[in-house]
Amino acid sequence: MRYPFGLSLSKPLLAFAALLLATAAHAHKPSDSYLTMRATEGGTDITVRWDIALRDLDYVLQLDRDNNGELTWGEVRQREAEITKYTTERLALAAAGKPCGWDAAAPLQLDHHSDGTYAVLSLVAHCPGLETGLKAKYILFADVDPTHRGLVQWIAPGGIAAQALIFGTDTAEQALALQPASAWVTLKQYIVDGVWHIWIGYDHILFLLSLLLPAVLVRKDGVWTGASSFRGALVEVLKVVTAFTLAHSITLSLAALGIISLPSRLVESAIAASVVFAALNNLRGTIESKRWVMAFAFGLIHGFGFASVLADLGLPQGALVLALVGFNAGVEIGQLAIVAVFLPVAFALRGTKFYRVGVLKAGSVLVAILAGWWLLQRMFDL
Repeated sequence: MRYPFGLSLSKPLLAFAALLLATAAHAHKPSDSYLTMRATEGGTDITVRWDIALRDLDYVLQLDRDNNGELTWGEVRQREAEITKYTTERLALAAAGKPCGWDAAAPLQLDHHSDGTYAVLSLVAHCPGLETGLKAKYILFADVDPTHRGLVQWIAPGGIAAQALIFGTDTAEQALALQPASAWVTLKQYIVDGVWHIWIGYDHILFLLSLLLPAVLVRKDGVWTGASSFRGALVEVLKVVTAFTLAHSITLSLAALGIISLPSRLVESAIAASVVFAALNNLRGTIESKRWVMAFAFGLIHGFGFASVLADLGLPQGALVLALVGFNAGVEIGQLAIVAVFLPVAFALRGTKFYRVGVLKAGSVLVAILAGWWLLQRMFDL
């Protein structure tokens, strides 16, 4: 079978195409729920705010009774008891070896996150013997979505800063520290969150890779050829990554501190558009030596995207700067890990037709098509 640019699509490129198509349903991030759990000093109760995506609840509970594809507040409110029962059966807290009892603290509410509407449960867990230790077991959606995670902000008795915990298939049961989180623990947890986010942020990764693909090539007389030195390719990569890092760090900080705010749909649409632009630029070569300028300009938009995820994770007011620094550092560590894998492989393949035509050109076409679909999804809320 023949494809554009006169290339017979090889098995590695087919695998790359399959990977891109597999990410189409996850234009930004997979399924998460968000919990803030706070213990009262000297007491036995734990207050819980639990945000769960309506799309996930609808999948398991069929909340859309009339099957018209639209969830109304009335449909959700009528199923409040079922939602509460389903979720509390899948979050078990235990103190002194005995299960904690659940009560509703307030009626079900709705809230908007960067990726849609969430049901908000306000609960109280009664945990006699809390002072002897506390364990949590989280298995929400474990039977239907093994990639789902519970992102927990745990505030110990007398604590101000939250300890960030991630519950998933391999970490379903964890102990919750009864001593307030130290500065180092808070910093470390948000570094982990930052690394994880960049690795699952497919749009951010594809934008960065689209800019890096030509870094191991030089354009002569309108034709791409392999760069003569690894050092030159490394300098080009560092310029792009540094510009992207500086730009998104600026807007991430401004947005996280509440200084600037942009509508989520606008930000997410602009991020998708940036991926399309970067990928198509690899075909036309409009911007060659100044790709770092493009990285900086679009990096400002990507920073707002990072900020929306950080807001979803929850920012501990007592350790706001630590959380911000940790998350940003985690994003950079995740980026550098991607670059460390990409650059040696790309440089080794730079002289092959497979890289120049298959990876750079055909790969950029696939990325542009995928990002174009994301753009339509986000602009028109499909």
